[in-house]
This record gives sequence, C-alpha cells and structure tokens, in this order.
Amino acid sequence: MDFQALTQRIQQHFVESATLKQQCADILPEETARAAQMMVQSLMNGKKILACGNGGSAGDAQHFAAELVGRFERERMELPAIALTTDSSILTAIANDYDFQQVFSKQVRALGCEEDILLAISTSGNSANVIEAIQATHERGMSVIALTGRDGGKMAGLLSETDVLLNVPHQRTARIQEVHLSLIHSLCDAVDCLLFGEK
Repeated sequence: MDFQALTQRIQQHFVESATLKQQCADILPEETARAAQMMVQSLMNGKKILACGNGGSAGDAQHFAAELVGRFERERMELPAIALTTDSSILTAIANDYDFQQVFSKQVRALGCEEDILLAISTSGNSANVIEAIQATHERGMSVIALTGRDGGKMAGLLSETDVLLNVPHQRTARIQEVHLSLIHSLCDAVDCLLFGEK
C-alpha cells in the first residue's frame, strides 16, 4: 500500500465515524436523555450505578465509573459507580471456580440493590456474561441501560419496559465503540447538568 492509499484509508475512518455519529444524533438523544434521568433518579435515592462489558467495552465501563466517581468536566461531589471489570481476584476466582459467564452476574447479586442501575455494554449485544448480568439485575429489582450495536443482539430482547436500549445500528465494532464513548460522555454531562445545574 502506497502512502496516498494509506492516507485515504485513514481518512475513510474519520468519514465513516462522522457519518455514523450524525445518524445516531438523529435517533439516540431521546432515549439517552431518558437513561440520564433514570441514572439521576437512582443517584438521588442514594443508589449506585454498576457497569460491565468485555474488552473495549470493559474499558468503557471503567471510563464511565471513573467519570462519576472522580469528575467529568466540573468539580462536584463524588457519585457512586462501580465497574465490575476491575477486580482481578474476583474475576479470576469466579471464572475458575464457576464459569466466565458468571463473572458479572455474581457481582451484581453481591453488590446490587433495588433501584440501582446496571450499565451493560456489548457491541454485539450477545456477550454471555453481560446477558447473565442483565438477568441478575432484574432479579435484584434493578434497571438496565444497555449500550449495544448491530441489531441489539440477544440483550435487546431481554430488556423490560423500565430499561433503556441505546443501540448503534452499525456492523463494525470500532465504529460502535466510538459512538458508545460519545453516549457515555453525553450521559455523564446530562447527569451533571440534571444534578448540579447547567454549567
């Protein structure tokens, strides 16, 4: 591949990403606002938000929790959020003693309380351990905010009326993850705005 072709290939990444983000700007804001309102209601009731995902989605779960516990773009009080992807001893113990599909669901059952929220992230919507976490979430009387891609996968069919689906209608994992990050930042900004006023 010559330099010009490589440059064009890189440019196409930006064009494809921008096109998808514009498409999602037309279809996702209303449900994203509803998800932010759910988060705020939970936080105002003294509850917390749990987050999980695999691979890049694990990174997104950790990113989200860090923005709430630390800060997003303004100084404010700490907000309770836990990424279920970070404790290597818990993850490896459950995966070794039980099954990798249970690494999140067991944590939900241990840490989750009624009115908490699970931010469940999967670009395919078919991650088995995230699906089990959703089922455990419903057992606990919690709600789910699901970030998915493609057609929403199996996760879309598991959600109840009190849950929110934020689905990115694209086949390419990298593009879905880019929109997921925009959704996470939008949620963090909306939570701050609703709790602490417009900046």
